Amino acid sequence: HIFEVLDYIDEPFADSSALAVYILSKRTREKATVALSGDGADELFAGYNKHMGEFQVRQGGFKAEAVTGLNLLWEMLPKSRNSFFGNKVRQFQRFSRGMLNGPKDRYWDWASFASEKDARALLSPLARRKVGKKLAEKRRRDILADLHADGDLNEVLLTDTKLVLPYDMLTKVDLMSMACSLEVRPPFLDPNVVRFAFSLPVSSKIDANMKKKIVQDAFRPMLPEELYKRPKHGFEVPLLKWFRGELRPLIEDDLLSDAFIEAQGVFDVQAIRALKTQLFSRSPGDVHARIWALIVFQWWWKRHMMG
Repeated sequence: HIFEVLDYIDEPFADSSALAVYILSKRTREKATVALSGDGADELFAGYNKHMGEFQVRQGGFKAEAVTGLNLLWEMLPKSRNSFFGNKVRQFQRFSRGMLNGPKDRYWDWASFASEKDARALLSPLARRKVGKKLAEKRRRDILADLHADGDLNEVLLTDTKLVLPYDMLTKVDLMSMACSLEVRPPFLDPNVVRFAFSLPVSSKIDANMKKKIVQDAFRPMLPEELYKRPKHGFEVPLLKWFRGELRPLIEDDLLSDAFIEAQGVFDVQAIRALKTQLFSRSPGDVHARIWALIVFQWWWKRHMMG
C-alpha cells in the first residue's frame, strides 16, 4: 500500500495518515461508490489534543504551570510516539514550550512537525540560499492573521479551518478516495453548519474534561455508550516500526543514502545523517514525521525529476 500511495501522489504530500485513508477508501469502495466523512468536525468544534492544550494554556492554573515548571526534565527524558511514557514526555514538552509562547508562535509550533530553522538546516548550502525567506515569512503572517493575544479559541479553530482543512485533511481524503474511485462528502462542512459553529461560544465546544462537547452531547441519545468511553484514535500509522524494520533499507541504502543525497544536491548529507541517527536512537521524538516527508519528496523526485 505504501508504494501504491507514493506512486499516486503527483506532488509531495507528507501526511502519513494518507496511507490509512487509502486503505479505508479501498475497503469502502468494495461496498459503496459514495461515502460520508467527519472531516471538519474537529476543526469547527475543537476535537484535537492541541485544542485541549490551547484551552489549558489560556485557562492557566496549577496543572499547566507545573508542566511548564518541569521543562528541563522533559528536555532530558527520552521522547517517542512508540511508547506511552515517551509519548507523554513528548506531549508535555510541546505543551511546556507552548506555554512560553504567544498564540501565533504556539499555533505555528503545534501545527508543525519541524521548526523552520530545522527544516532549512536540512537543505544543502546552495539550496538554502535559494529559499525565498521573505515569501515564507509573508505567508506565515497571512496564515496567523486571525490569532490575537486577547482572542479566544474560536480564532484557533478558524485558522485550522483556513489552513489545516484545505491544505491537509481535505486534500488527503480527496487524493486517497479518488485513487480508489470513491466519492467522499463531508456534511460537517455544509455552509450552514460552519456558520452555526462559529456563532457558538467556546464553552459550547470544549471544557477541561471534554472536547467537541456539543457534537458529543447532540448524538449521545443515538449512539451506544461504549463510544463515549474509548479514547480518540487518529489515523496514525506505525511509521517508526516500519522505518526500523522492513523500510530500513529504503532509508539507508536508497532514498536517504549518503550517495543519493550527495548526487541530488538538494539536502545536506550531514543533516540527513543526523536525522537517521535520531531515528534509530532511544529518543526518536517526532523524527519519523520528518523522515516520512523526506521519503515522499525523494520518491517524487526520482519519479518526476529523474524519470
